[in-house]
Amino acid sequence: MPAFNIETSYRLPVFRHRSYLADTPEAAYRLAIGDDDWSAERLGYEPAGETHITGIWQGADAACRGAAIPVPGHFKETVQRQAAHFERLPGLPKIMVGDAQAGRVTAAEWMGKAAWPISVGEAILANAPHEPTETGGPT
Repeated sequence: MPAFNIETSYRLPVFRHRSYLADTPEAAYRLAIGDDDWSAERLGYEPAGETHITGIWQGADAACRGAAIPVPGHFKETVQRQAAHFERLPGLPKIMVGDAQAGRVTAAEWMGKAAWPISVGEAILANAPHEPTETGGPT
């Protein structure tokens, strides 16, 4: 039976509590964001992120040696899945809006292509174990 070395991760928030003198909350936000002194940082174990797969290699103790095996999207961190999906989304509405502005009916081909990102988005929102590929099958 083959062995696989899998790297799993979770995000651990680092936070600090610090007071800022400011005229408005907006000014205080800017001071806090611009403050690079993290000497009083603390780790937030309670709001830790979900466990997700960050790498896999074939063989015992094979991490970072040789070629990594691609990790299917549904094992990656949800926020990364959301970001990757967001990058894909603007294209289809641009085509459909362009058609509408030109008085054209959107081609059936593009209406079919719109079903894929909708189903991927629904899978991400539902934290579903499988996301359909562009051809409709699971990844």
